[in-house]
Amino acid sequence: MSKSKLPVGGGAKKILYTLQTVKRIGLADSAKALRAKNTCKACGLGMGGQLGGMTNEQGDFPSVCNKSVQAQSTDIQPPIPEAIFTHDLDDFKKLSAHELEHLGRLGQPLYKSKDQSNFTVVDWDWALTHAAKKFAQTAPERSFFYTSGRSSNEAGFVLQLLARVYGTNNVNNCSFYCHQATGVGLANTIGTGTSTVELADLDGCDLIFVIGANPASNHPRFIHKLKACRDRGGHVVVINPAREPGLVKFALPKSARSLIAGGSDIASHYLQPRIGSDIAVLKGLAKWILEHGAEDRDFIDHYCADFDAFEQDINATSWLDIESSSGLSQHQLAEVAAVYAKSTQAVFAWGMGITHHANGVGNVEYISNLALLRGMIGRPCSGLLPLRGHSNVQGIGTIGVKPVLSDEVFQRIETELGVSMPAGNAGGMDTLACLEASSRGEIDVAMMMGGNLYEATPESAWAERSLDAIDCKVYLTTTLNKGHVHGLTNSEALILPVAARDEEPQPTTQESMFNFVRFSDGGIKRIAEARSEVDVLVDLAKRIFATRSEHGDSKQTEINTVDFSAFSSRRSIRQSIAAIIPGMQDLADIDVAKKEFHIRNRIKHSPEFSNADGRARFVVQPLFKAVVDAVYPMRLMTVRSEGQFNSIIYEQNDSYRGVPERWAVMLNRDDMGRLGLVKGSVVDVSSRHGCMRSVTVYPFDLPSGDMMAYYPEANVLVGREHDPRSKTPAFKSVQVNILASTGGQQEGLAGQ
Repeated sequence: MSKSKLPVGGGAKKILYTLQTVKRIGLADSAKALRAKNTCKACGLGMGGQLGGMTNEQGDFPSVCNKSVQAQSTDIQPPIPEAIFTHDLDDFKKLSAHELEHLGRLGQPLYKSKDQSNFTVVDWDWALTHAAKKFAQTAPERSFFYTSGRSSNEAGFVLQLLARVYGTNNVNNCSFYCHQATGVGLANTIGTGTSTVELADLDGCDLIFVIGANPASNHPRFIHKLKACRDRGGHVVVINPAREPGLVKFALPKSARSLIAGGSDIASHYLQPRIGSDIAVLKGLAKWILEHGAEDRDFIDHYCADFDAFEQDINATSWLDIESSSGLSQHQLAEVAAVYAKSTQAVFAWGMGITHHANGVGNVEYISNLALLRGMIGRPCSGLLPLRGHSNVQGIGTIGVKPVLSDEVFQRIETELGVSMPAGNAGGMDTLACLEASSRGEIDVAMMMGGNLYEATPESAWAERSLDAIDCKVYLTTTLNKGHVHGLTNSEALILPVAARDEEPQPTTQESMFNFVRFSDGGIKRIAEARSEVDVLVDLAKRIFATRSEHGDSKQTEINTVDFSAFSSRRSIRQSIAAIIPGMQDLADIDVAKKEFHIRNRIKHSPEFSNADGRARFVVQPLFKAVVDAVYPMRLMTVRSEGQFNSIIYEQNDSYRGVPERWAVMLNRDDMGRLGLVKGSVVDVSSRHGCMRSVTVYPFDLPSGDMMAYYPEANVLVGREHDPRSKTPAFKSVQVNILASTGGQQEGLAGQ
């Protein structure tokens, strides 16, 4: 393929696609939604809020991408016609994720009983009374509460408080399936679990590492910061097994020059290690730095601990072992390390290619090691930047939607709200553990606020059985997805229509991946029967505890001290958060001052670390050892496409990778030749956990032995192996085989 024909990210096609989407949902509706003072509904990069729609915290306008428009497109739909619900569950299961999302907005509460095969439209009073009865009759330890990153800080706070007052700490969120390893790893090294940089820091750095991430598709506006770094003479180092076209060259829609030139160079250096070998790569970079005396000894001596053990481990690790593990040469690693050695202000950004491994926490700790080695944490325009997915996934964790709280936060909840929580502060179950408990018959009722837990969970068939084993599930959602039609065959469910962020009747807040809290006005009216998540939770809480009280529940002595009616005021919720959550003091009067803010003590512009001794820590990690499996000899990682956001599918076509369908697998060209495959070949891909049948093969630039397939379709192949510290499943380290189907019999190709 000639260089001129190589795929390019962005470009005129994306502009046309965005314009077509705007035309489809209506110019007036689109303009109203995009210009309103509400936080963007897409990725954690963040924009919107009180500076106005399509404006970021630096005042840049228009700060918008096709993901922002896509996120609006499913909200600006009419309600699903009631006649649709005359179809049975099997008919809904036949629809694709894209088709389900585009049936329309959920406009009325739905109920599916245990012995029915279809949904019934019910009224709000019946739905909430029934849900309250189910929770009131269930022992709290046999329940769990889950939320996605779509919800507001206010709704998340009420959800976790409801769960804890109800009597369970089985409170979790979608970060356990994405960046939980980041929070754990950074807490172990620098004492805090989020970004150490703000957006403005990206304008002054001379080097940006992009590790295990594809922001061209998932955080498109971040590409502008990468291009700006290149324009001022800086470097962008991409470390990713897949050579993503949008990270090589991207035609920036806001730049006429970039569009006319057919794209701008993004990566100055591109390393393609084997899947799962990140620590070997990072060790190689650290080894070169130490061998050439490029470490910052003064910074290490004054602000770090445990460096001696780290240095000894690096010295004991041979270049031969690093090369063998990573699949990269010493020369390739040295070239990048030399760039890092000359840098004065470097930012390390990473995504789920780092966290979605059984050693995800270790990967994050090693990124921190590499940054500390040259004193790149604790100064302006340098530091650590986890690329968060959903627009408020970080905020949901900040305000307490997690299985265990810090002692400080737990005590403040009791003091500020005057409540004694029945379960104490004993750790509850994480997301995967809750489903494992349900598979054992130990969960009777669950609440899921947003998200798509079924498709987000590994081992799809097991996930469906586990959800179906929960007697009653209560979903709060704006649209239908596969999680609302799978896992219901032998159980009951309530699916409740809620308002989107810009439809909230009172203002709400969200937190970006830069620790920046925005204030969203809400106020747009679209769906008559949709209710605010906060209002649903408050109403449900009152009904649960009233039902318990009617039946003489002895725990009501504690419960009666919490007046959930007070939380009908979002301002009241924010004042509670401000008094309880460290760093969130400025939230108390954000509705008056309209002053958005960075959470205190997170951005690190000086070397002040939150560990007990005030020092950052180096952490020793062993090298990755490739799995040798004769039955499943290939390594597969699941990936998102250009046309999706999390599990939401907007387009079947992956335009950047040149793959026109989602039921596909991408292989190294030489591996295809060795296996006798060509573009368009149809194979089965099998793991120890499941099989994708009749999958179409496409070539892609990957290391030999590595493969890619789309999430969530490929979750059927992913097992429940997870990082023991973060509990995050290993979505990007799956041993597989390629099988040719002949007359119903399968023959292993990759093992030949």
